[in-house]
Amino acid sequence: MTAQPHPDPLAFVFREGKLLVRQDDLSLPDARGALPRHGLQLEQFHPVGLWQQRYCCTTWVDAALQPQAGYAFVPLRALFGSLDDALLGLASRAAQLAEWARTHRFCGHCASPMQLANGERAFKCPACGLVAYPRISPAMMVLIRDGERILLARHVQSPTGRFSALAGFLETGESIEEAIHREVMEEVGLRVKNLRYFGSQSWPFPHSLMIAFTADYAGGEIAPDASEIAEARWFGPHDVQPEAPPAVSISNLLVNAHWPLAGDPTRV
Repeated sequence: MTAQPHPDPLAFVFREGKLLVRQDDLSLPDARGALPRHGLQLEQFHPVGLWQQRYCCTTWVDAALQPQAGYAFVPLRALFGSLDDALLGLASRAAQLAEWARTHRFCGHCASPMQLANGERAFKCPACGLVAYPRISPAMMVLIRDGERILLARHVQSPTGRFSALAGFLETGESIEEAIHREVMEEVGLRVKNLRYFGSQSWPFPHSLMIAFTADYAGGEIAPDASEIAEARWFGPHDVQPEAPPAVSISNLLVNAHWPLAGDPTRV
């Protein structure tokens, strides 16, 4: 994707992972007014793609840059439910590209300034030839089922205390299936079987790809790893569903698709 001329592009500006938006309507800064007032020019942006026939671009700014009157830097998580899901997905892509650009200004091998490569989305070192592509960190997610029950857990670092399916990053040389077996045993001490793919989702915190599965309980007693899991337990048809993960997350889709009372209009 290369930069394209457009009279009114969608411009995503990130500072420390937060998106610059208008405070009154959460719209993006316009290229002719707001961007110049923030000291930004389109030449320093990276192309993201096209959305509804509009060119989209992104950049990052130093922590010292302060928003102008009427604007604020807002965490992406805080925009869940406030932005259109399609636009939020686009912002997620833009955030990952901005973070890639921020962290690859210099070569990781010889420390020379990096340059954008021709013909592909990559930085290339003019001194040693090192090529750096946008980073993607695959992570597995699994919902464990035992008859009519499902296992949900609350992570010790969760800012909201929500329950969700188990998740964890893949390790080097590991398949997704191997990661599921390892993470389930490490986090809650259980064995699983009959892994089935559910779906995937790009997750910009900061550059993850969530790959979701279901699995059947195969044995063991729940033994949470206290360093990661605050609580893990089975939820059945007569239990009240705990607070769900954000509606746009694949965790929410996974849990709601398999909740014991799915389809029951009386469910809590």
